[in-house]
Amino acid sequence: MRSSFSALPVVLAGALLLAGCGSQAAGPGSRGGALSPEPLPGASSCGVVPSGGSAGPEKDGVKITAVRGACAEFEVTNREAGPLSYSISLTFMAASGGASVTAEEAVLSVGSGQTVKRTVVGPLALGSVPAGVRIVKVRSVPSAEASAETGPCPPSGVRVYADQGNAAMGLRAVGLHLENCGTGTTRLNGYPQLQILDEEHKVVESVQVLQGGSAIATGTGADGPPEPLALQPGERAQAIVVWRNTLEAGVADPVNAPYLRVRAQAGSDPVMVIPELDLGTTGRLGVGAWQREDRKG
Repeated sequence: MRSSFSALPVVLAGALLLAGCGSQAAGPGSRGGALSPEPLPGASSCGVVPSGGSAGPEKDGVKITAVRGACAEFEVTNREAGPLSYSISLTFMAASGGASVTAEEAVLSVGSGQTVKRTVVGPLALGSVPAGVRIVKVRSVPSAEASAETGPCPPSGVRVYADQGNAAMGLRAVGLHLENCGTGTTRLNGYPQLQILDEEHKVVESVQVLQGGSAIATGTGADGPPEPLALQPGERAQAIVVWRNTLEAGVADPVNAPYLRVRAQAGSDPVMVIPELDLGTTGRLGVGAWQREDRKG
């Protein structure tokens, strides 16, 4: 449901193909928003294949520059005023015409005006060299607000991130998680403060954020009352965000907002997560109070 910057640099919906990227540059055969390779003899790892200069499909500052065997080379250009961290979804299309497989690449802290180049290795699930690669989705957040489940502890001493969420019969639920990764005690008592943002990072004013999830649905874990929490280093809390993807003709335009800016409480540093809020025409988003979360595993 959501995109994340907390996983490995490349997260694939399948295993990784570690070699076999032949020397195949993007050429005029690109069509339909995807880039198609022209197989050439030989194979090598992606890292040592010479870069090609052919232009390819572009979406929101991301451009595929070459497809080489099972590998796709692309570049990210930040045209905004400040540094951004990107989550990019690329689909590898099977040559056999079968099911495609999507890879998600995190590109962190691209400076304003900077262009960064990356290579994605195609998934083994395709069973062969892909017929082409398509940019499916590009998401970006200010680098200072990027969420992370692991890595260095932020200066605030707390780490906030979102999980993958659940969706069933039009009801959505995503967990917001807060970990005290600092050295002191983190105190909470109440609800996270939320702002809904559209694809242009503009605040969506038409949606009402409700405290408690019972106005949306019961039994989601977002119904409990606030309680004071004192989190020691390593302890965590969670709050559940719930909404319905209901469409009612003639009521309003559907709202699809990728981003959610989260403050653990008033005055906290903001963190932007990407739950992909498909709110339909409901105009409402519910959020539960912070509750203590027992660490598992």
